[in-house]
Amino acid sequence: MASRISELVIDCTDPGLLAAFWGEVLGYVELGREEDGSIEIGPPGTGFGGPQPTLVLSPGRGPRSGKLPLHIDVSATDRDQSAELERLLALGARHADVGQTGEESWHVLADPEGNEFCLLRTRLAPL
Repeated sequence: MASRISELVIDCTDPGLLAAFWGEVLGYVELGREEDGSIEIGPPGTGFGGPQPTLVLSPGRGPRSGKLPLHIDVSATDRDQSAELERLLALGARHADVGQTGEESWHVLADPEGNEFCLLRTRLAPL
């Protein structure tokens, strides 16, 4: 028997902003809000416990400093990498420099609060 990731929690300054951003990036919907201001988003029709983890955007204590020890990688499901890059930039992502050489097959981006994530070249089948 093994465990699997059921949800990822991201501390942030503006949970609403990041819930909207990541909801558009991943095709997720809002699943619920907590009294502390946290917003959970996940796949429509399945939510928590489905094949994909949900994201919980939780109000943090202020701006972070330094690189996060964990980041998210995403892959397009219905278009090529360059088209998905344009879509993510239009949603509010921006290019980020974490020391890459420019020869990588992925793009390093940051969400509206500066959390780095990568757009991989590999296209995945939708679930």
